[in-house]
Amino acid sequence: MGSKYGDWLKEQREAAGLTQQQLADTTVMTRSHIAHIEAGRRVPSVEDARRLDKALNTGNVLSSFRPRDEVAIADYFEAVRVLEQQAVMIREFALAYIPGLLQAERYARAVLGSAFPPVSEEECDRRVVTRLERAKILEDSVTPVLWALLDEALLRRPVCSGSVMAEQIMHLVSLTEAGRIRVHVLPFEVGLHPLLENTLRLMWFEDQPPLAYTEGHGAGKVHDSPSTVHELQSRYDLALSDALSLKDSVALLRTTAKDYGHDD
Repeated sequence: MGSKYGDWLKEQREAAGLTQQQLADTTVMTRSHIAHIEAGRRVPSVEDARRLDKALNTGNVLSSFRPRDEVAIADYFEAVRVLEQQAVMIREFALAYIPGLLQAERYARAVLGSAFPPVSEEECDRRVVTRLERAKILEDSVTPVLWALLDEALLRRPVCSGSVMAEQIMHLVSLTEAGRIRVHVLPFEVGLHPLLENTLRLMWFEDQPPLAYTEGHGAGKVHDSPSTVHELQSRYDLALSDALSLKDSVALLRTTAKDYGHDD
């Protein structure tokens, strides 16, 4: 989707007669990281920007005009949609809804159909198809490793019919018992915890620095700053330490599904 900073970097690289790989080799970065910076999906660290300036003889321009570490994007989920396809590990925290990658079709339709402002049936269909397409990354039996940390509130709040809630919860149980994902529930009794403010996603990659993504009220933000990502990872770890074990979480999921009318 591009950015002024990324576009300018690309212009300078091409003017220097360098490919992305050649620039990556010179700056001790990866080609894919260079590509993400040029596309506006990532922000170079301060040290990366300094090495880019040195390699391209651009003085301190790339360092001085480096975008903010937290990058707000207009189509705020598009960058994350691309990056999740490349991630080797994803850790989610959800407060209001089951994470998109783990949504069953009827639950996804109910959630997306309740959007505000309202969307047409055709638009809802398009969004459901997109969401289910994203979930195909789970068809790989190994990558990405996916952990879901769920606030108990999203299980107890009936955002759709009881049968759909039960079906969705049992979808989580099936994925967990198949060994494809791990689910941990943060019970009500924990009270305040470090992740109450936003939905959070942490992503790790083979050849790029990790990043974090937070979302709320129709806006999302990609966090690329190492210090910010580390802080959010620590918040996740603290909340996870108060969560139920995998075994107890699955037991709670089954009980909740039964409460919604699931016939086990």
